[in-house]
Amino acid sequence: MTVAWLGIGANLGDARQTLKDAVVCLAQQHTLAVLAKSSIYRTAPIDADGDDYLNCVVKLDTSLGAPELLALCQRIEHHFGRERPFRNAPRTLDIDILLFGDAVIDTADLTVPHPRMTARAFVLVPAVEIEPDLVIPGHGPASALLPAVADQRIEKLKPLCQCFGAAPAIDRAQDNPAPDGIGR
Repeated sequence: MTVAWLGIGANLGDARQTLKDAVVCLAQQHTLAVLAKSSIYRTAPIDADGDDYLNCVVKLDTSLGAPELLALCQRIEHHFGRERPFRNAPRTLDIDILLFGDAVIDTADLTVPHPRMTARAFVLVPAVEIEPDLVIPGHGPASALLPAVADQRIEKLKPLCQCFGAAPAIDRAQDNPAPDGIGR
């Protein structure tokens, strides 16, 4: 098994729900296990036009190789209506492989570590939220890169459910079986 990190973003449609559904879709794959998910962050587009993006980072454990994980990510993007009319076009869903274990990969289809992750607050901030001591191969600690992206606007969104102080949670697992599809 290999620990991989994915960056997930969207700025078309119900981006918040799309991010949540994409994480559920990933979690349903028998070839991987989601280990952690960051909060959702709102950021301005970089090198692109369009609405703000919502982004998160997911840490997972996978039995897939990097090319197979890339193919899975692209299938999930396609499922959510991803189109690629031009570079940096607005998108319903974007899933990037940020890290794949300690591997350094440079092929025509995949570059890992992701070539722009060290210059993007929308990747570094959520990744450090999950793992403050994260080290990016060839770049060092992710937290040491944060000052270089401090000028990029990033806003951590509050969870939709603000149920603090509510009655104790009731286990409804038997009443509500796990969803079969990704739309729940």
